[in-house]
Amino acid sequence: MSIETPCIAVCMMDPRTNLCFGCGRTLAEIARWHRMDNAERLTVMAELPARMEQAGLQQIAPANRSKTG
Repeated sequence: MSIETPCIAVCMMDPRTNLCFGCGRTLAEIARWHRMDNAERLTVMAELPARMEQAGLQQIAPANRSKTG
């Protein structure tokens, strides 16, 4: 089973912390994600909430993409 990406399509980097506002990963982690094994991905995923909190970042919610009509 492959670990899905934490990306929520809000790809903006905080210049102060170098973390993505959407997922909390660094650019290096984003670039390497497809080459990480599941254990490494799980480690990163487990760190994301605390990382965002410690950095004082509020996760930006993705835009509502629901279709109307």
